[in-house]
Amino acid sequence: MSKKVADQIVETLVDNGVKRIYAVTGDSLNELNDAVRRNGNIRWIHVRNEEAGAFAAAAEGELDGLACCAGSSGPGHVHLINGLYDAHRSGVPVLAIASTCGTYEFGTDYFQETNTIKLFDDCSHYNQIATTPKQATRMLQAAIQHAVHRKGVAVFGLPGDVAALDAQQDIYTSKNYYNNPVLRPSDTELSNLAALLNDHHKITIFCGIGAEKAHDQVVQLAALLKAPVGYSFRGKMGMQYDNPYEVGMTGLLGLPAAYHSMHEADVLLLLGTDFPYAPFIPDDKKIIQIDEKPEKLGRRAKLEMGLCGKIEDSVTALLPLLKAKTDESFLKAHLQLYAKVKENLLTYVHDAGKKDAIHPEFVASVLNELATRDAIFTVDTGMCCVWGARYIDATGQRKLLGSFNHGSMANAMPMAIGAALAHPEKQVIALCGDGGLSMLLGDLATIKQYNLPVKLVVFNNRTLGMVKLEMEVAGLPDNETDMINPDFALVAQAMGFPGITVNHPEEVRNALTQALAQPGPVLVNVMTDPEALAMPPKIEFEQMKGYAITMGKMILGGKMDEVLETVKSNYKHLKELF
Repeated sequence: MSKKVADQIVETLVDNGVKRIYAVTGDSLNELNDAVRRNGNIRWIHVRNEEAGAFAAAAEGELDGLACCAGSSGPGHVHLINGLYDAHRSGVPVLAIASTCGTYEFGTDYFQETNTIKLFDDCSHYNQIATTPKQATRMLQAAIQHAVHRKGVAVFGLPGDVAALDAQQDIYTSKNYYNNPVLRPSDTELSNLAALLNDHHKITIFCGIGAEKAHDQVVQLAALLKAPVGYSFRGKMGMQYDNPYEVGMTGLLGLPAAYHSMHEADVLLLLGTDFPYAPFIPDDKKIIQIDEKPEKLGRRAKLEMGLCGKIEDSVTALLPLLKAKTDESFLKAHLQLYAKVKENLLTYVHDAGKKDAIHPEFVASVLNELATRDAIFTVDTGMCCVWGARYIDATGQRKLLGSFNHGSMANAMPMAIGAALAHPEKQVIALCGDGGLSMLLGDLATIKQYNLPVKLVVFNNRTLGMVKLEMEVAGLPDNETDMINPDFALVAQAMGFPGITVNHPEEVRNALTQALAQPGPVLVNVMTDPEALAMPPKIEFEQMKGYAITMGKMILGGKMDEVLETVKSNYKHLKELF
């Protein structure tokens, strides 16, 4: 039997370290599926929805450097879009194979025909379709190179008839080269930066995911400058642990300490962050930004200096040029504020809530305590992000994955699938919102089919919690945010694995301990407080006024009981605000 193009594609994937293809097979993908079966060195992971496959690939790509998903003609690859947007905006290398109808049907409005070039144009670095066997091998390699080196999505369009054709040899390198060049600002730029930092005493450092590999260098820098270190959500796992200078996060999910340290400094040093929330960044300070991608410099803040470089390389070269500061008053003041903030965070840990209104903060804190030091956490967009951001601690080995740039619902469970397949030796815990889990509920069957040891903790507040809060601070009574949910524990049992429902706070620890001890998948359905709020570190007067207006409207509308429950659930937050 002669080698087909599909066989050649699979061999190239294997040569580049791809271990899995997340997909739903069908028509134009069948040749590729069969080539996977014949090869034996790569697995076809049968997800129930291609969107889940794309999210799973995004998680694997973030953890291990490259992953692959696929979608068949038309609807199949349209389903990939949301997960691919997420991966691309997060800078995660993902190869998407978009199979389509036979080339002889192009342009005829054929059944399930779509224009893959137009479809994927906005969420990819590379996006081409092969129409000949000779093109296929070269385009696939180019796609992999773009995904890996430009850090994002590459789409390889594959017509079903091309996949079945006889392979043709071509002169190309089937293996990719994973380079790690040194990248830092010039000596002159570093000298100017050092002069600025040496001339100022109140300096704050704020780190993003781009500083993940520079933990030790950033700690040394903070020690020299006597500077507090804040970080973004994506930067937390790389920067919080073993860092005596850290003052937490800022932004919508953050805390007051980092916010104040940034706004009370004379100089703000942004390292490897493309933090999107401009209102949380001061506009009257000297701001220096260093980033590996120079196109990101200055697009969120007015800069004094914008420098291109990897953070680990740049800070290593900068350190010898700095003078050690002796005045610790600025640093100590913000460390003291941070200590008070952390103490306040324990309010809803010590007060665990009541029946069917368990405080989600308490649940997250127990998870943090019970999880292993190298656990992989995935968090759904919305309130689960808040509880994960504030209560899951970094150890230097843990990973925290979410849809932090794209902000999609329904990402936690499918990301946990990718994480568990890529790292079966590690504990994988998904913090799922009831709204998010409901969207891709069918892929619980994927977890069962591969017996993945994923622990799904559902924060079941019976509402779209973040949306509800958004409406209320805008002065709008929440509308159509309530959710009538199935019993998620029974759904898990129907899928074939254990499900536990937790109604009382005193049941939480035992249920989570039991779930984490099980060798296979478990779903823990925790009935959390639907009135729990998450206040950001910066509360605008209009937000306070909007919230008060909403409460007034609800009272006038006969919802006094709901208003009282909200106040009782958040009395400590509200006392701090008003």
